[in-house]
Amino acid sequence: MSPKAHIIDDDEAIRDALSWLLQSRGVASATWPSAEAFLEAWNASGESLQGCLLLDIRMDGMSGLELFEHLQGKGLKLPVIFLTGHGDVPMAVSSLKKGAFDFVEKPFNDNELVNRVIEAMDADARNQEKQAISASVQSRLDTLTTRERQIMELILVGKFNKVIADELQISMRTVEVHRAHLFEKMGVRTAVELAQLLKP
Repeated sequence: MSPKAHIIDDDEAIRDALSWLLQSRGVASATWPSAEAFLEAWNASGESLQGCLLLDIRMDGMSGLELFEHLQGKGLKLPVIFLTGHGDVPMAVSSLKKGAFDFVEKPFNDNELVNRVIEAMDADARNQEKQAISASVQSRLDTLTTRERQIMELILVGKFNKVIADELQISMRTVEVHRAHLFEKMGVRTAVELAQLLKP
C-alpha cells in the first residue's frame, strides 16, 4: 500500500477541505467518516499501512483517542496527528506522552498543518526502512549455526582468532573457517562492519 495521509473525521466538510489541501501540495490521502469505518477497511485489506493518520480527537462512536489506543495495542506505529478543539488540548497533550506525533488546534493554519503531515510521513518512511533493515538482519542471523553464533559473540567483544580458538577449544583454522562463513552470511567483510550492522 502506498503512503497516504488517512483523514478520519466525522465532519464531511473538514474531510473534504483537508483532502483538497493535501492534494494541492501533492500529498495522497484517503478519508474516513468514522474510526469504525477506517478499522473495518484496514482489517479487510490486511495490508500494512504507511503514511500517517489525521485524527479528530472527538467523534461519535469510537473517539480518535480510543482509536489511537486501539491501534497502539495492535502494534501499529503509524504517526498520528490529532485535530483538536480548544477544550481538548489537555487530552491531546496526554496523547503526545503516549506516543502521538502531534496535535493541531482547529481552526488550523493550512500550510503548517500540511508541513506537519509531510514531516509525519517522512518519519514513517524512515521507520519503515529501519524495520525492513532490522528484519533483513534478523533473517541473516537466523541462518547462523550455534558455533557461528558463539564465534560472532566473541568477535563482537573484540577477541582475536587465537583467543577464540583457546576459549572454544578448537583449532585456529576452524575458527577462521567459521568466521569466513559467518561474515559471508551476514554480508560483511570486517568485525567493525559486523558490529555496526548489529548495533541497536
